[in-house]
Amino acid sequence: MTAPRIDTETLRRLPKAVLHDHLDGGLRPATVVELAAAVGHTLPTTDPGELAAWYYEAANSGDLVRYIATFEHTLAVMQDREGLLRTAEEYVLDLAADGVVYGEVRYAPELMVDGGLTLNEVVETVQEGLAAGMAKAAAAGTPVRVGTLLCGMRMFDRTREIAGLAVAYRDAGVVGFDIAGAEDGFPPADHLAAFEHLRRESVPFTIHAGEAHGLPSIHQALQVCGAQRIGHGVRITEDIVDGKLGRLAGWVRDRRIALEMCPTSNLQTGAATSIAEHPITALKDLGFRVTLNTDNRLVSGTTMTREMALLVEHAGWGVEDLRTVTVNALESAFAPFDEREAIIRDVVLPGYAAAL
Repeated sequence: MTAPRIDTETLRRLPKAVLHDHLDGGLRPATVVELAAAVGHTLPTTDPGELAAWYYEAANSGDLVRYIATFEHTLAVMQDREGLLRTAEEYVLDLAADGVVYGEVRYAPELMVDGGLTLNEVVETVQEGLAAGMAKAAAAGTPVRVGTLLCGMRMFDRTREIAGLAVAYRDAGVVGFDIAGAEDGFPPADHLAAFEHLRRESVPFTIHAGEAHGLPSIHQALQVCGAQRIGHGVRITEDIVDGKLGRLAGWVRDRRIALEMCPTSNLQTGAATSIAEHPITALKDLGFRVTLNTDNRLVSGTTMTREMALLVEHAGWGVEDLRTVTVNALESAFAPFDEREAIIRDVVLPGYAAAL
C-alpha cells in the first residue's frame, strides 16, 4: 500500500535527527566563494549557483576520485580561524532551517592545519562556531543540539592522536569519534590503538564500513574494533538472502546497531542503484535500526528534507516511517541518554503526531 504523499513544507517542519554529516561537505556555495577570494584560492567558478551545480555534477559523475576531489575546495577555505568559525556557525543554522533538532557533525582536524592552526586550535575554533550557531538558532526559536565527532583519516597514521583529542574534548562538545577516508584497502583494524584508547576512556565511536567494501569491513568494525554504530553499512544486505539473515546481519539487527544510511550519497558513489531500491527500506522493514542522513549536503546537493522527500516519492514512505528513523537516530546518538529521551518525548513525538 502506497503511503499518502506528504508536501514539502510539512516535511521541512518535521523534527529531524542526523548522525552522519560531514562539516567540510556541507558549506554554503556563497560562503565557499567569499572565503576562497579572501585566501586567494582558485575555484572552478566564482558564481555560487554555478559552483553548487559543479559540485552536484561531479558527485553524480560516477567517478569516486572526482567525487573526493571536490573536497579540495571546501578544505581550502577551512584552514584559518575565520573560515572555521563561519562554516561551523552556518552549519548549525542550516540544520535548524531544515528542521533538524539533533545533529552530529563530523570532520577531520588533521585536514585543517595547513594554515598554521594546531589540532587543538582547530577543535576549539569549530566548537566556538558551533556554539555561536546553536545560540542564534535558539534565539530564533529553532533550537538544535549539535554534537561533534572527530574523524581520523584511515589512510594516514594519526588516528590514535585524533582519538586522544576526542577524549580531551569530550566535555566540550565532542561526543564521539569516527574514521573516514577511502574504505577499500584501509581496514579499520589497522587503527586498533585508537579504538582501544577510546574504549578505555569510555568514548563512543562509529566506523565508516560496508560502503566501498563489503561484509569483512562491517565485521571488522564491529567484532574486532568494537564500533557502536556503522557509517553507511548498505552492504549488510549481502548477508541477507530471501529475507533470511546471516550471522553478521543478525548480530547487527538483534543488538540494535545503528546503520547511518545516506541514500543520495550512496547512489552517487555506486553503493546503491536507486532510491526505490535503496537498502534502507528493506532493512527498516526487517527491523534493523536504520537512520537517515545527508553525508555531504553541498557535494550531494541535498538536505534532510530532500532525503525524506525522495523516500516518500520513490519508496512509498509515510510519516510513521520518517518518525521511526528519527527516533532510531536519537536512540543511537552519542549524546547523554536523558538529553536524547527529552528530545524524543518533548519534540519528536509531538511533532510527528501533529503531522499524522
